[in-house]
Amino acid sequence: MTRIDGESKRKLREMGVTSLVDALETQDDTLTLGMPFEERIKLLVDDAHATFTHAKVEGLIRRAGLRYPNADLRKLDLIEQRGLDRGIIAQLGTCTFIERRQNVVFQGFTGSGKSYLGSALAKQACQHRYRAHYIRMPDLEEAWAAGRDKPGGKEKFLRKYAAFTLLVIDEWLLDPPDDNTRSMLLELLERRYDTTSTVFCTQYAKKDWHQRLGSGVHADAIMDRIVHRTIWIETGGTNMREHAADNAA
Repeated sequence: MTRIDGESKRKLREMGVTSLVDALETQDDTLTLGMPFEERIKLLVDDAHATFTHAKVEGLIRRAGLRYPNADLRKLDLIEQRGLDRGIIAQLGTCTFIERRQNVVFQGFTGSGKSYLGSALAKQACQHRYRAHYIRMPDLEEAWAAGRDKPGGKEKFLRKYAAFTLLVIDEWLLDPPDDNTRSMLLELLERRYDTTSTVFCTQYAKKDWHQRLGSGVHADAIMDRIVHRTIWIETGGTNMREHAADNAA
C-alpha cells in the first residue's frame, strides 16, 4: 500500500479527486514494484476512474426513482413464453435507441412485466451514464396539478421532465387525461421530441390511444410526437406477478 501524508490527502480531496486518493492508498506495492512511473500512473488513474464511474452510475440509479431498482434486462424470465424477442431486448440494452432519439412502448396485460421492463431499461440507461427517471402517470399528473398554479410552476415542471435523457412513464393512459393534462402532455412531448427518448408502459394498444387522449386536435398532436419514432414491444399475457409468487412458494 502506498503511503501518502495527511496534508497531501487533504489537498487532493479538496480538489475533488477523492477516488485518486483511494486508488493510491490501495495500490499494491508488490505489484507495482519496478514498474515504470508512466505505467504506475496509468494503473492508478484507471483504478480511480473505475471507482468514479461506479459511484456516478450508482448515483444516477438512486436518483432515477425506479420502481424495481434491481431490475435487469439480462435476467428476464419466460422470454419465449411471453413472445419477447431476445434480439430486440439485447439491442435495447445497448441504449443506441437513445442516441437515435427513439421512444419505446411496452404494451401488454396487467401483470405482464411492463413496469419491470421500464425499470430495467432506465437502469441500463443509467449504466450508460444517461440521466433517466421513472414515474407513474398518476404521479406525473399529481406533480403537474401541484405545480401549475404556483408562480413559474408550469415552466419549472416542464423543464424538469423535459431534461431527462430517458423518461419512463408507467401506467400510460390508464385513466383518460383531462384537458389540462392533455395540454401538459403536448407541451412536454414537444420539448422532448427529437432531443430525448421516452418509454411508455401501457395496457392499451396503439389503436386505442387516440380515443383515450380525447380524439381531438390535442390527441392528433400528441400521437404525432410519439408514433413515428417508436419501438413497439408487446409484453404478452403471462402474469409475471403470479409467476413470481409461484416461484417464491
